[in-house]
Amino acid sequence: MSSRLFVALLPTAPAQAALVDLMTGLEGLHWTPPAQLHLTLRFIGPVTDPEKERIAEALGRVAVRRFLLDLEGVRGFPPRGTPAILWAGVGRGHPLLHQLRQQVDDRLLNTGTPIALRPFEPHLTLARVREAPPVSVTHWLKRHREFAGPTWPVDTFHLMASEPQPGGSIYRLLRSFPLHA
Repeated sequence: MSSRLFVALLPTAPAQAALVDLMTGLEGLHWTPPAQLHLTLRFIGPVTDPEKERIAEALGRVAVRRFLLDLEGVRGFPPRGTPAILWAGVGRGHPLLHQLRQQVDDRLLNTGTPIALRPFEPHLTLARVREAPPVSVTHWLKRHREFAGPTWPVDTFHLMASEPQPGGSIYRLLRSFPLHA
């Protein structure tokens, strides 16, 4: 059986609440369900059960210290024109966030897992734009561009499965990996 996997950070309850507070005031969007808010470190894609076990074992060897992230600003993808996705950022992130991403990639590559090498833009997807008028999206982005949420202590990262459903994908936690003190 094949699963679509990704590696993610899950926001703390206060960070999640601050993000949920942003998710109002604009119709024509598909807002991310609060329980599915996450920061993707690496999308892996479909893998078999034996590959899933190798990946989990490899991720267990990641060694990065705990760190803090600040929720900062909202933006859209693509950055020019009308955004298709609205997201919250973590500022420039913490150097240990980038170290964690690099170690995750290194461990995955060591297992032979193919990964798409592209720039890392740490973010949490808030919404997918469906039918919202572009001017409304632009106003929403301007209104929230100075967003600053609570500091988010990162002490764990997670291997997640994405399971497509008729109403959208459901995310399932497969395994958690603690960071070092």
